[in-house]
Amino acid sequence: MKQLLRPIFIIGIMLGLTASATAQLKIGYILSERIRSEFEEFKDAESQLQLEYRKVQFEFDQRVQKLDSLKQDYEVKRLMSLDRGESIKQEIDQTERQIQTYQAEKVGPQGELMRKQAQLEYDILGKVKKAVDKVAIDGGFDYIIDASVGLLYFKSKYDLTDDVLHELGKLGSDN
Repeated sequence: MKQLLRPIFIIGIMLGLTASATAQLKIGYILSERIRSEFEEFKDAESQLQLEYRKVQFEFDQRVQKLDSLKQDYEVKRLMSLDRGESIKQEIDQTERQIQTYQAEKVGPQGELMRKQAQLEYDILGKVKKAVDKVAIDGGFDYIIDASVGLLYFKSKYDLTDDVLHELGKLGSDN
């Protein structure tokens, strides 16, 4: 009897493995770097941030020039012994503090530009997530992986980047 059960058991396991092999996962991938470079909203956000950064840099440079000018005035007065330049020294100290404060408020880790960049990326990545979800559901995919972050090998027939870009285009026209 044991002899008879063993082959039946093995056949049962083989049938189970065959059934699980036919119900394979459906996996696709996207290239997020390509989406970042081709999706118009990413490019617009990047341009907007660059413009803001240039404005901040210009203002910062003007403040530094003022500081340099004050330091030169102070040195001239000190060398000529016209006066001790105490008023200029105080203005230099105040200007240095203002520059540091301005820099922290605008480009520091918690600065205005960093917050703006984070908000723009959050909004755009929300749209990308919606598009990826739609492509995954419509295509019956179990997983969609970002190949830009370390997939070593993939077949181009599983690339869903174009589909996601198409969905993003549709999302943009819906708004």
